[in-house]
Amino acid sequence: MSAIELMLPPFVACMLLVAIHGYFGLHVIARGVIFVDLAMAQIAALGATTGLLFHGAMVSTHPEWFSFGAVAIGAAVLALTRTHREGRVPHEAIIGIVYVVASAAALLIADKAPRGADVVKDILVGSILWITWPTIAKDAVAYAIIGLFLYLLRRRFETVSFRPAEATANGWSLRWWDFVFYLLFGFTVTFSVPIAGVLLVFSFLVVPAVIAFLYARRPVPMMLIAWTAGMIACTAGLAVSYALDLPTGPLIVCSFGMVLILAAAARPLLRRPAVSRAEPVGTGEAPAA
Repeated sequence: MSAIELMLPPFVACMLLVAIHGYFGLHVIARGVIFVDLAMAQIAALGATTGLLFHGAMVSTHPEWFSFGAVAIGAAVLALTRTHREGRVPHEAIIGIVYVVASAAALLIADKAPRGADVVKDILVGSILWITWPTIAKDAVAYAIIGLFLYLLRRRFETVSFRPAEATANGWSLRWWDFVFYLLFGFTVTFSVPIAGVLLVFSFLVVPAVIAFLYARRPVPMMLIAWTAGMIACTAGLAVSYALDLPTGPLIVCSFGMVLILAAAARPLLRRPAVSRAEPVGTGEAPAA
């Protein structure tokens, strides 16, 4: 098998993941709910293992539908437990509790469900190197539908994430829009995590967004920066993985880390030095007494 035949499917899959998770990542960073990806991934795993547990009793049952139902419930829980950043209990603490409880419940159910341990393992590590074109096509359709909703609701999401006080002043229900956002994000994670794993999806979500926040504040430039950083990290990771015959997923995660370090190091060099008002500009002469 040639390099192109082996690496092209995971490269296309990475580009799809960069496109959809780059957008979500900006909102996750703005909202301060960094670990919501891990919580949603474990909720999806809980739903999948539950589906396997009931598969024997209901032949037509598909674990994916249980995952969709689980993330819908998870989205409602995260939306209803929304707290203000200055509140006594940070929302991130609640997200952590949801993650731990969902993880423990998934492990308990996996112990009784057929292939339950395999599902939990796939959720953790994924298998992006061996992704097939039919899976890519299915995920591309799912991401396109989710992306359409994100585009139609972009103004609402941007206001709630970046200007929550304005959203409140407009009379919007923040918990309702949180629910819609987490629901769309949960559906995305349900498709993403089985092929890429929790660690890699977390990198797709957070690292490009952090780089974007280093260099911009407006949504469109931030989105372009996040996409560019994600594409560079994925391309470098896949190339090194093939050249050195190393595991693809962990290497892409490390590549994201290196791109973040380089972006942070380059930021001071790209900033224009401020000109002191006490110094004359353009003459090189001392100011008159």
